[in-house]
Amino acid sequence: MLRASLLYLSERPAIFRFIKSNGLARKLSSRFVAGETLDTAIAAVRELNAAGVTATLDCLGESVHSAEEASAATATAIGILDRIAAEKLQANVSVKLTQFGFDVDAALCTANMRRVLDRGRELDTFVRLDMESSQHTQRTLDLFLSELHPSYGDRVGVVIQSMLRRSAADVDRLLAAKARVRLCKGAYKEPPDVAFPDKADVDRSYAELMELLLERGNYPAIATHDERLIARAKRQIWSKGIEHDKFEFQMLYGVRRDLQQELVKEGYRVRVYVPFGTQWYPYLMRRLAERPANIAFMVGNLWKESTR
Repeated sequence: MLRASLLYLSERPAIFRFIKSNGLARKLSSRFVAGETLDTAIAAVRELNAAGVTATLDCLGESVHSAEEASAATATAIGILDRIAAEKLQANVSVKLTQFGFDVDAALCTANMRRVLDRGRELDTFVRLDMESSQHTQRTLDLFLSELHPSYGDRVGVVIQSMLRRSAADVDRLLAAKARVRLCKGAYKEPPDVAFPDKADVDRSYAELMELLLERGNYPAIATHDERLIARAKRQIWSKGIEHDKFEFQMLYGVRRDLQQELVKEGYRVRVYVPFGTQWYPYLMRRLAERPANIAFMVGNLWKESTR
């Protein structure tokens, strides 16, 4: 019930407008979002790099409604790539196709993505296509596998969500293409005929896909904070003799920083997903829905800070 309510709230623009002007909400969001500007995000990446952690930068926002907005998002993504190179940061970029006009005009979106990927290739920086709701899954994978991956190879990757019932078949296709995959659980509200409604089934799907990707994948990204799944990955890595430079663990900005550092100390590669921008509210609601325990965690930290 709580998860469904949070996902519902994430889609309400009127609530976003109200909350955006609320100082308390903005302070809560700062735990999971690295500010509203590229400068604040770059500062966060510098801190992560200093701690031995790499990053992927994401300028929040999706589902643009015009070619002009899509063009602006394209320029922003290219600007992020340029800044990463100029600052010599250990970071790459994550993008959403709907930011580049996927729901406006498919050809426009493809042209915009090629502009971003061309710049990424020039700067030797990887770009990941985030996966959005299940309404976009087939189209995203079709574009990735038919046009982008054949042209850009290991300079571009994609995301698979273990909550979707179709993901096992999708992973098989991506393994056959030798594509780079980030595996996550998924944070969108989906109908039960499309996604597993029970957490146990989502976790089981994740574990199965994770093991496939670790054994046969092309530098997979294991994106989870679930210690049981991370322990399971470690057992497979040890038993199969998988070298630590053949994959990486990924986590969200502000979540389980202790676990991030523990993995780094153990010699694993860790990358943190660093979101920033003015459109932080929908992202924050999805993160809370993904793990409602984060609500108590954030409130508790805010209380400690305010009483010092």
